[in-house]
Amino acid sequence: MSPIKNKIVDIQSDGKVFAEFFAGIGLMRMGLENAGWNIAYANDIDPSKEFMYQQHFNDKENHFQLGDIHQISGKSIPKVDLATASFPCTDLSHAGRREGLSGKQSSAFWGFVRILEEMQENKPSVILLENVIGFLTSHNGKDFHSALTALNKLGYAVDAFVIDASHFVPQSRVRLFIVGKLEQNDTVVEERQLSFYESEIRPTKLANFICDHPEINWNIKSLPALPKRKIQLLDIIEDLPDTAKEWWSEERVEYLLNQTFDRHRVLLEEAKKGKDYTYFTAFRRIREGNSMAEVRSDGIAGCLRTPKGGSARQILIRAGKNKISVRLVSPRECARLMGADNYTITGNINRDLFGFGDAVCVPVVTWIAENYLNPLLIKLKENAENLVLNAS
Repeated sequence: MSPIKNKIVDIQSDGKVFAEFFAGIGLMRMGLENAGWNIAYANDIDPSKEFMYQQHFNDKENHFQLGDIHQISGKSIPKVDLATASFPCTDLSHAGRREGLSGKQSSAFWGFVRILEEMQENKPSVILLENVIGFLTSHNGKDFHSALTALNKLGYAVDAFVIDASHFVPQSRVRLFIVGKLEQNDTVVEERQLSFYESEIRPTKLANFICDHPEINWNIKSLPALPKRKIQLLDIIEDLPDTAKEWWSEERVEYLLNQTFDRHRVLLEEAKKGKDYTYFTAFRRIREGNSMAEVRSDGIAGCLRTPKGGSARQILIRAGKNKISVRLVSPRECARLMGADNYTITGNINRDLFGFGDAVCVPVVTWIAENYLNPLLIKLKENAENLVLNAS
């Protein structure tokens, strides 16, 4: 195949400019724009995600390039301050076959590395990667080590941390983030600091990995405590009338209840007696050869997924006022669970659910930008200015 020709949009701005790879439906973009960043280029291979992206943003100039990252030339990427990559997690997650970075989908990471290399002197000062927590342990840590050393070879000192989206939205969504800082912009190489406090964002497994691998060029940054979530599951529920077609029939509800574990059934029956509604979420699981419904009762939703199978569709249960009602979590509720409350819903339920299930949580990205990327970029630009002054 011949290389894809990029569609470049020139951003004339004094602000922060970024390119996003594996852009999906644009939730990384939303999070960064909330923190003052400007999009210059986006790429994804999935036409359905491109459709959702274009429907929502409706940009005057098209900067979205549809195509395989392996067919994109790094020389044609515009000069940006930041490049992001939420590369496919299929081969890194426990739900997949754990083939790692050599797997058919997750190997797209190496396409991103190649593009950075081909950008040469136009490499962005900062990079941000996002993936599932399984990336840390894939092939006993070998994939994570390979990825970080590859970034080191490109000139990036790296940092890593873990954030659960439940600090921002009522959804349990644990993700691993990597920040790379291009060192050639520094006037003085900073002292390497491997002594840091194990914390919520650097839990035991990650902290051990960092300390066990001093050969990696780390640049560990102190970050503030994660915020306490202000919204609950109740706050994101779409107000559908009892007559709405989305609610299941009594027979279907009873069938689901008969599939729940006894302790979960007791919880639902108790909530049924309440004067107000209580909301629960559930997933179907195969347990000892049987399809079972596992109910979550901690007031937050389970991690949204792509609806590739019946078990991947999250179920919403409403109990109270002497009734138990059940339906699937709606696309609008998925948008709210990702912090993208006003995102345009296309009306194709599978496309919408796939788009949100395979995305990043908007307020998480905004928090990273405000607390990490923005201060880092300011420092790097100050260092670059000092280099110019010193040279003159």
